[in-house]
Amino acid sequence: VQLQASGGGLVQAGGSLRLSCAASGRTFSTYALGWFRRTAGKEREFVAAINWSGGSTYLADSVKGRFTVSRDNGENRVYLQMNSLKPEDTAVYLCAATPTGSIYTSTPYYAYWGQGTQVTVSS
Repeated sequence: VQLQASGGGLVQAGGSLRLSCAASGRTFSTYALGWFRRTAGKEREFVAAINWSGGSTYLADSVKGRFTVSRDNGENRVYLQMNSLKPEDTAVYLCAATPTGSIYTSTPYYAYWGQGTQVTVSS
């Protein structure tokens, strides 16, 4: 599975962005997908995940109520809708896939990673 995230950019605090992750491969619909973010000098931080069917999602406490995650298995895409953005949301956002089909919040469970897209939130 190859992943490519897009949709990042510069936005003012309180604004919104929608990230998209395009995946290749026929088995996309069997994989769970996750979003993580990375800032300089820090480990990757879990943001959100969605199971293989899209019927179950999980979000980090820091983004609950502001972000939502969804997927379109027909288009081989997963989305991260980010609302009410804060300067502390500034990071490179990465999408990742796990063949288990279930939601995980830890990076070792994810076998495939995209290159990421930069999100910058100004105050």
